[in-house]
Amino acid sequence: MPGIHEEMMVFLIAVVSGAIVRLVYQCIRCFRRIVVHDLAAVSVEDMIFWLGSAVYMFVQIYHTSDGSIRWYFILGVALGVILMTAFFSASEKLYKKIYGRKKKDLCQGLDKKEEKS
Repeated sequence: MPGIHEEMMVFLIAVVSGAIVRLVYQCIRCFRRIVVHDLAAVSVEDMIFWLGSAVYMFVQIYHTSDGSIRWYFILGVALGVILMTAFFSASEKLYKKIYGRKKKDLCQGLDKKEEKS
């Protein structure tokens, strides 16, 4: 039976693993926004992603807990995905706030110049 220190390390590895899987999927989503795909290409990309994710998670489980699935590993993966999703959401809001305000200020500045002329 692993000790609490080992279980905590496995949990942290699981959190990082979940975050990595979410990060990779976010990269795929960004790539899809840049390059337009048809339904078949999206399906193939998703299949490759899920197969790769399954292999990656299997390897992580095998290395951390000798292949036995522990509840705290699954909880850690879910927490990693949730934390990375929250990070992406917060960074997107911050991006819109910063660049939306600059765009708004730029438009207001142009309107003021037109009024003075």
